[in-house]
Amino acid sequence: MKRKIVAGNWKMNLNYNEAKDLLKKLIEYKDKFDTTTELIICPPTLYLSAFAEVLNGHDWVSLGAQNSYTVDNGAFTGEVSPSQLKSLGIKYGIVGHSERREFFNEDYTLLSKKVKALLHHGLSPIFCCGEQLQVRDSNVYKEFVMKQIEASLFGLKADEIEKVIIAYEPIWAIGTGKTATAEQAQEIHALIRSRISKEFGEKVGANVGIIYGGSCKPDNAKELFAQKDIDGGLIGGASLNADDFLAIANSFE
Repeated sequence: MKRKIVAGNWKMNLNYNEAKDLLKKLIEYKDKFDTTTELIICPPTLYLSAFAEVLNGHDWVSLGAQNSYTVDNGAFTGEVSPSQLKSLGIKYGIVGHSERREFFNEDYTLLSKKVKALLHHGLSPIFCCGEQLQVRDSNVYKEFVMKQIEASLFGLKADEIEKVIIAYEPIWAIGTGKTATAEQAQEIHALIRSRISKEFGEKVGANVGIIYGGSCKPDNAKELFAQKDIDGGLIGGASLNADDFLAIANSFE
């Protein structure tokens, strides 16, 4: 059965009062969200503790972290460990976002370790992959995306990768106002699912969540989510508006 997943990546936005106001608005809307949708919000890390307390008992939405490190503790100033996230009840962690790859030089090996560390503590990684405009224009984008997935995820066991949510985010469509067409997005999602199925089996391939990110908005979410292999979205800017986030979360047919 097709999954329905919508995750909001707030990135480094909103001061604490603004973030609290957005969370309050989302809670006010809780009865309007489709209860069959896996709803996730990923606020800035320093808000997670307070948000976890506010959302205690609210099983309609889960919290995710935007970043985490590879070990449980130690002299790693500024980092946060999966075990610390688990202690707050955090259920998801974003790994491999294009901004982390580009600005913080996160490579395949590091991302593989991050994925395994999250899984070790029972958190589900939201693993991001995607290509730059020059890669797509060079017509090697399929190989590029598959390399990202194979290098960082194919060391997992079948029961582990089944817990990973893969987010395809064409970098050329993040924050640019450009969006991959539903057909372009479906092409890559189908390719990812086919490759996972070949490596780990048809059951795993069918069950793994594969979502789209890259200027996903209320006016295009329905068409994107209607595609056979698109299980939802990783939402950036639109997740900072409660009305837009609600509309996107309710865009499944």
